[in-house]
Amino acid sequence: MALLFEARNYWDRLGGFRQTRNRCKRYCYGDQWGDQIMVDGRLMREEHYIRSQGSEPLKNNLIRRLVKHVLGLYRAQEQPGNDRKNDAVSDSAASPAAKDEMTALLQAVRRENCADELDIRMLEEFLISGLAVQRKTGGFRHGRAGCWTDNVPPDHFFVNSEMSDCRGWDVECVGEIHDMRLDAACETFARSSGDVRRLADIYSAADYRERMRTMLADWGQGHGTVDFFFPSSSYLCRVVEVWHRVRRPGFLCHDREDGHLRWMDAMLTEEEADTASDKIWTVSDEWHYTYLSPFGDVLAEGVSPYLHGSHPYVFKAYPFIDGEIHSFVADVIDQQRYTNRLITLYDWVMRSSAKGVLLVPEESIPEGYTLADVADEWARFNGVIAVKTRNGAMMPQQISANAVNIGINELLQTQLSFMEDISGVTGVLQGKQQNVGVSGTLFEQQTHNATLSQLDLLDTYRQFISEGKKKDLSNIRQFCRPSKNTIQSQE
Repeated sequence: MALLFEARNYWDRLGGFRQTRNRCKRYCYGDQWGDQIMVDGRLMREEHYIRSQGSEPLKNNLIRRLVKHVLGLYRAQEQPGNDRKNDAVSDSAASPAAKDEMTALLQAVRRENCADELDIRMLEEFLISGLAVQRKTGGFRHGRAGCWTDNVPPDHFFVNSEMSDCRGWDVECVGEIHDMRLDAACETFARSSGDVRRLADIYSAADYRERMRTMLADWGQGHGTVDFFFPSSSYLCRVVEVWHRVRRPGFLCHDREDGHLRWMDAMLTEEEADTASDKIWTVSDEWHYTYLSPFGDVLAEGVSPYLHGSHPYVFKAYPFIDGEIHSFVADVIDQQRYTNRLITLYDWVMRSSAKGVLLVPEESIPEGYTLADVADEWARFNGVIAVKTRNGAMMPQQISANAVNIGINELLQTQLSFMEDISGVTGVLQGKQQNVGVSGTLFEQQTHNATLSQLDLLDTYRQFISEGKKKDLSNIRQFCRPSKNTIQSQE
């Protein structure tokens, strides 16, 4: 239970990030009038308030266009013709032949996982939320053994809040919540018929929610934490996966046989100790995993089974200064909001201007006609209205007036310019037509400068991809046998 509530504590501390992410996602995909505002002492959505005032909440989704351009820029830079140095493979291979073999295996694993599509969708998430998370595992899936990559939704992910290293080297606890059907939970955790019965008892639908309410009441927890414990649907089982560092004493020993330094447990026998000519007592750490039910039941636990000895997650937060996350989309939300306001205001001004209003003096209405009759005859093709003029009486006339220019167009152009300046996605990068007098050299320089504005963001994401490839290579050594036959079968 202590480990479960430690994970819940880290989950709660990311609550502000999840709220910001959901807001950025709404703005990116078009729901841009959904913010809650206070009106006469009650909360309501902005779009409901605008409609209550007789206006229509209009929007022009510029954020989505900016995101698409950055995604297109990344795809263009990652084309096969634009080869980039693969540091992960270069650092891992001891010889050119081994390098070629591991490169071929890595490419085969990436093709099997549709990694290009996974990476571009994760980049879209990275632009929206500022956090990219993938899970690198090995095992049996889709009828065969292999190495697998999965995108992890940031809403399901948690990490210890004390972390401040942008590389993630100081992480102490990391994990994810899973929602799965009971049969899937049995497939993952059951090793006997008794395990199946135990899982069925733990996730009994009859008392599942009642047990959770009782446990929360005993621990004095409020409703703000139920999302961590309750699955998204009643027929699903919530599983909490937690990876945490465990420190234990041992010896750093020099192996006389191969000359390497090795770490040995403090409980090593005298015979093992004698094989080391030099040994230094120290405290080392190792990663342990624990799968928990929302009630604290341990479904599985153990030491990291991976060759790299760490957890299976690769994550990157941007920019992570003082542990803070600020996304690409969050930077332009204010400009998007003001643009929407100007468009809505412009629409209101046009609708409130006179457009074909018929001005009919009462004394000019013919006998036997009503005002409705005059309006119908006025709008009819080849209509005729008999008018008997009187001294000083005004004739009916139609009034049409242009919208009053209060500078909305200029303000709108200013906001569009601000959005390009803040996001760095300028007109050159968007492929907008330039002036005829612009030379090819100048246009190329402008394109290069526009690309530089996105270089920090995209290179940070490429570092995330590179770290993922390093874990892929480690998993390949563990779960795949590097051989030419394997490479050919993968291709």
